[in-house]
Amino acid sequence: MSDPDDPLALEQQVCFALSVAARSVVAIYRPLLEPMGLTHPQYLVMLALWQHAPLSVRRLSELLQLDPGTLSPLLKRLEAIGYLRRRRDPADERSLAITLTDSGRALRADAERIPPAVVARLGMPVEDLRSVHAALTRVIAAATPQT
Repeated sequence: MSDPDDPLALEQQVCFALSVAARSVVAIYRPLLEPMGLTHPQYLVMLALWQHAPLSVRRLSELLQLDPGTLSPLLKRLEAIGYLRRRRDPADERSLAITLTDSGRALRADAERIPPAVVARLGMPVEDLRSVHAALTRVIAAATPQT
């Protein structure tokens, strides 16, 4: 039993709860994504592309809140398996444009089964999940340095 007055009690730490929750939820996605040949970070890339493609690497990096160095290997792997193409942007040769291939676009139909499967696996009302999402979005905003 933890002491609620102990500022260093593990069970009282927001970072601990977020870390365990993130690992646990990502683990639910793993068996759903494996048949599609995707890891969870690759799935996030595909979600952004299904919603916003075509995208520059810079814009994709902003959307996912990942630095381009972390994003680059994900993009290379997704290109190697045929879900996207990376090409120089004709409007700005310094920029890489990311577009979906036909296979990448078609994969969306398979991916549409993932959110309801995750909700079912969690066994929580959708309203509760929306509340958690809203709270986490506020945490992200509060923890993000203002530029």
